[in-house]
Amino acid sequence: MEVIKTDIEGVVILKPRVFTDARGYFFESYSKREFDEQVRRVDFVQDNESCSTRGVMRGLHFQRPPFTQSKLVRCVKGSVLDVAVDIRKGSPTYGKHVAVELTEENHLQFFVPRGFAHGFAVLSDVAVFQYKCDNFYHPESDGGISILDSSLSIDWRLDPLQAILSEKDLKHASLKDFDSPFDYNVDLYAE
Repeated sequence: MEVIKTDIEGVVILKPRVFTDARGYFFESYSKREFDEQVRRVDFVQDNESCSTRGVMRGLHFQRPPFTQSKLVRCVKGSVLDVAVDIRKGSPTYGKHVAVELTEENHLQFFVPRGFAHGFAVLSDVAVFQYKCDNFYHPESDGGISILDSSLSIDWRLDPLQAILSEKDLKHASLKDFDSPFDYNVDLYAE
């Protein structure tokens, strides 16, 4: 596994070693040992999968402490533009984002640490998206910032005004009107 650093510390792209032959391909999609050694120690406890059509945008989601989550995400069918936005108060990269295209062909994975809002836009006709979480889902801890917030300067590669969004995602505040529950100086991984 190759770990590709991004402009925001802790947010990384993972490129697996893919072995191909006449039968197809094989790769190790997750190894706890390699992940703990090369990225950080994380105990994933829940796997999720979604299926969406072209133009669907989901996000930008997070869970409030003490139920905050890290996510390791990948697209197993189709393609998505996946985005992590730093929402840790006091962070030198607060409000900045990292975007990566995840596809069934490139097999890339994206690690979104705690303290980041996460979302994606579907670029293919259909996309099947999988993610591992290091905390269980707690509906009462759901939070988000607007995926349509133009101040974030995210190029979603589709017209956000034509996007398909949930009612919940349409109600999230913009970053300037958002009071983050995360502090850059607090270790979100401390037990």
